[in-house]
Amino acid sequence: MTGNVLTTLRSTVRRRPAALPGWRSIRGRMAIVLAVPTCLLLALIGLGVADRAADWSAARETEAHVGVLLRAQGLVREVQRERGLTNGLLGGEEGYRDDVVAQRGRTDEARDALRAALDEESGALPAAALSALRAADVPLAALTATREDVDAGTADRAATLRTYTKAVTVLIDAESAGAPDGDRRIAEGVQALQALARATEAVALERGSLNGVFAAGRFRSGEYLDFTEVRATRVAALGQFRQLAGGDEESALDDAFGTAAARRVAAYEARAERGADGSVLAVAPGRWWADMTTLVDDLHGVQRAVGDDVRGRAAEAGSAATRQLGGFLALGVLILGVAVALAVFSARSITRPLGALADEADAVAGGRLPEAVRRIQEADPDSPPVPESERPQLPGGAREISRLAAALRNVEDTAVGLAAEQAVLRRTSTESLASLGRRNQSLLNRQLGLITTLESQELDPDALAELFELDHLATRMRRNAESLLVLAGEESPARSWKGTVAVADVVRSAVSEVEQYRRVAAVDIQQCGVRGHCVAELSHLLAELVENALMFSPPKQPVEVYGWRDGTEYCLAVVDRGIGMTPERMAESNAVLSGRGDALHTAPTRFLGHHVVGALAARLGAHVELRPTQGTGVTAYVALPTALIQEPRSTAVARG
Repeated sequence: MTGNVLTTLRSTVRRRPAALPGWRSIRGRMAIVLAVPTCLLLALIGLGVADRAADWSAARETEAHVGVLLRAQGLVREVQRERGLTNGLLGGEEGYRDDVVAQRGRTDEARDALRAALDEESGALPAAALSALRAADVPLAALTATREDVDAGTADRAATLRTYTKAVTVLIDAESAGAPDGDRRIAEGVQALQALARATEAVALERGSLNGVFAAGRFRSGEYLDFTEVRATRVAALGQFRQLAGGDEESALDDAFGTAAARRVAAYEARAERGADGSVLAVAPGRWWADMTTLVDDLHGVQRAVGDDVRGRAAEAGSAATRQLGGFLALGVLILGVAVALAVFSARSITRPLGALADEADAVAGGRLPEAVRRIQEADPDSPPVPESERPQLPGGAREISRLAAALRNVEDTAVGLAAEQAVLRRTSTESLASLGRRNQSLLNRQLGLITTLESQELDPDALAELFELDHLATRMRRNAESLLVLAGEESPARSWKGTVAVADVVRSAVSEVEQYRRVAAVDIQQCGVRGHCVAELSHLLAELVENALMFSPPKQPVEVYGWRDGTEYCLAVVDRGIGMTPERMAESNAVLSGRGDALHTAPTRFLGHHVVGALAARLGAHVELRPTQGTGVTAYVALPTALIQEPRSTAVARG
């Protein structure tokens, strides 16, 4: 009822063109006016936040990257040591065999440590660096076969040296992948670290190469050329490092090359230069290895110092970015808070009286108007109208607001008047339908009595068959009249029986009220008695379900009725194997059968039968539910409560 009134009122409101979201309210307009400059400021702050976030992310990646690089350089150092010892062993120095075995273990440990670091820092490392470092593990895996050849005595010294050098080179090249390019000082530090790594590799390669040469006592074909190329590579890498490094780092490098061991290494290199013609080199491999290892270790120490310095710069840059990021976010929150405060302060003085008026309108639509409509619908038409409760005073203020308040009162009064008119109209229509239904029912009962008298007097079989058909048609018409009374909320004239009636007789009575009764089969109905006062309504309910099943099943397909006890209840099932129902339609129908569906005056006409069944089930206290039939079709289940059933004492059904 209320929905119809409100719909009528809404239809009178002039339609307006679409506007900006929020433009229809004062608060919305104030918010839009302030939102434009606020959004511009927040956009600028957002750019700053994004820039600082990028700096923070780059610093974190650099810090993690340098940490992994130091692990990788540790592995490089161990592989370099194994390469030098292995080359000396292949040169004929058998004293290196135990050292080679021990060094292999340290190499494997460093390799496992690098793998663990990659797994731990995989989320913080640049994708290029992570991919390159993982790919560098492939040449390291090839060292297993080389070690086996060395142990078997079948390895070539030059080929073995190249295999180890390839593994080291791939590792050093992988260190340069994904190098940071943000902060200039950090980028130069990482480049200096990589240049020093190449210089250290050149020194370590020279150590391993000459270790084999000194063990053999002379240069073999091509080895001297390799020696000069390695020294040239070292000089170039050290020159690049000095260009990128700071004063402290360059001093550390000078200290590494200024030790006594480094000076002895220079003397050994001078002797090696004099052996370019293949003459004998009288240098003890052990002394060369020891002094050169000291130099390599010192260079690795410089590498660690440079790496720690780069990590410190990255941590400092990350801290600065974090502080700036917090400042930008705080500024954004402050700007947003000020804008919101201004919008609220500016709008409250205008919106307070309008808000109170809107609350009053909501109270009218949500409470007083529905309550007034309900009171009008439930009032006795013969009693005087109930006076309305005192309505609250509407907020005043500006002239426009006062006019709006008066208009709201007029709308409320008009809506209540329309509700009263529609309630009277509906009550009159319902009473008219109920009166018409009672008249039809009375006439049909008289007609059925007359037909029964004619049937008892007729002897002609053909005429008697026609009377039976007429009797059946009148019975169906009486059920339709009773359905009209049920929909009108009226109690039909009592048609009850004393004692109990067998369920099978109730089913036969229901089947006799449908048109195609010959297609209905009572397949298996367990014995049970139904109390006489509810027989008519139960028969009516079953007839509606059976007729619905006949209507939506093939013309030659029978409809089956089953009945059985289920604990203290008795269940009936009307089974058809017709076209069935969609899950959505079945859910709607079950809602109507349980009294939870749409109201009768808003329901489609195809659901009127369901409304009749639902109303009868509510009177009986029974539960009716539709479920899919196995295969195709629909099965209607009816559960009768204990109060309606008992063991049958009589099986006779009198036609009312």
